[in-house]
Amino acid sequence: MSPRGVATPDVRERLFAAAERVVERDGPGALTSRSVTTEAGCAKGLLHTHFAGLDEFVAELCLDRFARTAAKARALAGCAGQGTVARNLEAVTLVLFDSGGPALSGLAMTRPAATLRVREALEGGAPGFAAVQEAVTGYLRAEQELGRVPAAVDPDTAALALVGTAHHLLMTAWPGTPDPRPAMRRLVTALVGGEEPGSGAREPSGGASR
Repeated sequence: MSPRGVATPDVRERLFAAAERVVERDGPGALTSRSVTTEAGCAKGLLHTHFAGLDEFVAELCLDRFARTAAKARALAGCAGQGTVARNLEAVTLVLFDSGGPALSGLAMTRPAATLRVREALEGGAPGFAAVQEAVTGYLRAEQELGRVPAAVDPDTAALALVGTAHHLLMTAWPGTPDPRPAMRRLVTALVGGEEPGSGAREPSGGASR
């Protein structure tokens, strides 16, 4: 435990990661200020030192994870022509489901104040699903120019399908429901084709580590 008056490094990320573990392990109903700080090994009042309350904390957690995914998506531009298209897309779309993503999305939906904060931030320009979709569209166009995506594929529609499906799965997946990742992998394959046997891909490097 961090004693009173002693600074805790990387407080926001430490608390965010702890919240993800609590929700993934015990479900959205288990998330409280105390459960987060206990999981993080921090002083009990630390969360309220950095956030106005649990609703603000949940909203900031969701926005932070959206931004992380958007950063990965923007880094796709540097992956054009490398690895496989399917693996590169999976590296972005599947990060939404890491660290209890579905449970966190469900948690935000059950907290109207947190949902409102998220919506207002996105309307104000915070990176979210729209930023991911735009980046995926640009990446698919680049791969199309290289001949690695069929000319028949419409990049805008394919990106909308990927991001829209991810959003749907996030909103309908809860702890205990089937893992949404296989469905996303099947969709990627249906849209852009599979990968060459034995081939690999490097992950986009622009965001935080998964």
